[in-house]
Amino acid sequence: MRMWSRKNSLGGVKLRSEMDAHEATVLRSLVASVLGLLEERAASAPEDELAALTGMRTGNTTAPDEEVLARLLPDFHRPDMDAPDDDEIRAESNADINGALRGLHEPEIIDAKVAAGSVILHTVPENGGKVLLTPEQADAWLSGLNDVRLALGTNLGIDSDTPDEIDPADPRAPHLDIYHWLTWMQDSLVQALAP
Repeated sequence: MRMWSRKNSLGGVKLRSEMDAHEATVLRSLVASVLGLLEERAASAPEDELAALTGMRTGNTTAPDEEVLARLLPDFHRPDMDAPDDDEIRAESNADINGALRGLHEPEIIDAKVAAGSVILHTVPENGGKVLLTPEQADAWLSGLNDVRLALGTNLGIDSDTPDEIDPADPRAPHLDIYHWLTWMQDSLVQALAP
């Protein structure tokens, strides 16, 4: 993949790059996997009679069990250290708050993540080639790439202590290269977006 470049044209600002067929296939596959997880999560939301009557959508009220989804859809509220000293009461209170917030906001969050990933799928040529984005599409790319990096990083167990390079015999090594490629792509796009 080439670095992203910014071009001003009569039609407005465009961001350009180019991918080979293998890169396009890898990126499309990763994005489709993340979208599949998010769409499954949305489909698993319980039916709510009040929501059906009011037209208001509701989502799951419990945090995802799957580690990648938990990273993509974290809790909204962190434990209140000023809450009662009883850990059980504190945990129950936080679960209630997170459940209510999750039920209200998770559908919109999933919609935004799916929309961002869909922009990537619609703008990456299936067999590689030139990629041309508007600034709005570039913003969607940044969000979608971030979700893919979070998902891959969670699967690989990447944290602040993970070295940039690991033993080539480690089964995570090829995937870590992809993680670094996604990071580079995202950074290059941020730089191209900056005026």
